[in-house]
Amino acid sequence: MLHLAAYLHRLDPFAWRISGDFGIRWYGIAYAAGFVCLYLFATRLARRGRIVLTPEQVGDYVMYAVAGVLLGGRLGWVLFYHPSALWTFTSSAPWWEVLAINRGGMASHGGMLGVIIAMAIFARRNRINPFGLLDVSALLVPLGLFFGRLANFINGELRGQPCGPSFPLAVRFPHEIVEEWGVAEFRAAPGLADYFNIPPLRWQEFLRSVEERVPTAVAQFQQYQYDLLAAVRAGNQQVISIVEPMLVARHPSQLYQALAEGIVLGAVLCFVFFVVRPKRYGVVGCWFLIIYGILRIITEIWRLPDEGIERVLGLSRGQWLSVAMVIAGALALVWVLRRPLPPGRAADSPHAAA
Repeated sequence: MLHLAAYLHRLDPFAWRISGDFGIRWYGIAYAAGFVCLYLFATRLARRGRIVLTPEQVGDYVMYAVAGVLLGGRLGWVLFYHPSALWTFTSSAPWWEVLAINRGGMASHGGMLGVIIAMAIFARRNRINPFGLLDVSALLVPLGLFFGRLANFINGELRGQPCGPSFPLAVRFPHEIVEEWGVAEFRAAPGLADYFNIPPLRWQEFLRSVEERVPTAVAQFQQYQYDLLAAVRAGNQQVISIVEPMLVARHPSQLYQALAEGIVLGAVLCFVFFVVRPKRYGVVGCWFLIIYGILRIITEIWRLPDEGIERVLGLSRGQWLSVAMVIAGALALVWVLRRPLPPGRAADSPHAAA
């Protein structure tokens, strides 16, 4: 039974399924949890005078952050990974693929850019030092990244590279049935015809019709894929015994990134902010770009590249974006450190306040 040693992912993306495909998803809860923690932590720091915000400004600050993450994350996904969404329209709501957030599609790099732009606008409107505000954002963002990566794991998205099934952290994702399985896998899976109560000869005829792209057969095949995924999640042992040996054991790259981008990154930035206590605004934000970029480059080694986007010089699209982030952060850090201290900053800094 060594080949079945990997954990079988059976988590439902819905925390509360109201009807059909409508309900409260863990992904939405993850975003909400991140923003609630952002508000609570920022309020606590503001009351202690540790950041450039007053407690009264925190609520508006969080709203700007929400807008920056959502708009930047969605537009980043479109521009960086799926530009075809710009000219893809459908006959059903929301009619434009760019607006179809119900089908997923957010890019963390786009979210970062969105937050930077939103914070620059907020700082200008409220006459706050923009670099001080970006330091606050950089310190708090790992909270959201951590929850977001956990939601990625629950959704079974952004899956990892194949690994040995005996690897202690190996996971088998039944989502492959919907996203990757074709006629060949259905033919190779013993017992599927019996499960769907279809005689063997008729089953083979059905699969040939799918190969020939007969519309009704293709639609039925897709329904069978979703039925199998639902059966695995429901714990149907007949289906599990059929499909589990055929699922690829993979690295749980989502959890690797939750640990790196949430715990490790957050710990490093807290050290810089609370222990090193830089007197120049922008230092924490620059270190965020550098450390986050490095961690993304490393953790994406165990993550599958985005479908349809080939690696360039051995690096995925996400890794190249992270390389650009590291370079930008390093250059910005040099520039920030060369700037003169603001009047009174050396003697009384929000970062260094008791």
